[in-house]
Amino acid sequence: MIIAVLIRLTSKGPAFFSQDRVGLNKRPFKMYKFRTMVTDAEALQANLEDQNEAGGPVFKMKDDPRVTKIGKFLRKTSLDELPQLFNVLLGDLSLVGPRPLPFRDVERFDEYWFNRRFSIKPGITCIWQISGRSETSFDKWILQDLEYIDHWSLALDLRILLKTPKAVIAGTGAM
Repeated sequence: MIIAVLIRLTSKGPAFFSQDRVGLNKRPFKMYKFRTMVTDAEALQANLEDQNEAGGPVFKMKDDPRVTKIGKFLRKTSLDELPQLFNVLLGDLSLVGPRPLPFRDVERFDEYWFNRRFSIKPGITCIWQISGRSETSFDKWILQDLEYIDHWSLALDLRILLKTPKAVIAGTGAM
């Protein structure tokens, strides 16, 4: 509740943000987050494409001008992800699994093998989350997702869940 109030007090627009993401078997679902950007951020992205700092089809910018002041803090601490627990309750997300991508990114996949990541339910945290996040190349990110799929076990999920708080506190690769 405190986060929602801070967002509303420091920027115009709703406290929550929802975006269509690609889930299990490429089924679309609405993913919920605390809003960390200005309300028209998706429309403004087209003007920033030439400043994309990520390789591959994803869009990442370290000093994205669309991010609000409170949004920077929420992203650095991953507190913006808390509403995704609602997605877990709805059955769209798992606690652990490949991070769900927006349709914009998936439509730009140029390798068929990238699609294997949709054979399992996406998650809130994953190997990528605990291994450097945005400091990881896109191809390595996908390979980590496939490694997770190929070696899934309850023990692996527990290891990832136990390492996630340290990665979040360290803030490595957070944008």
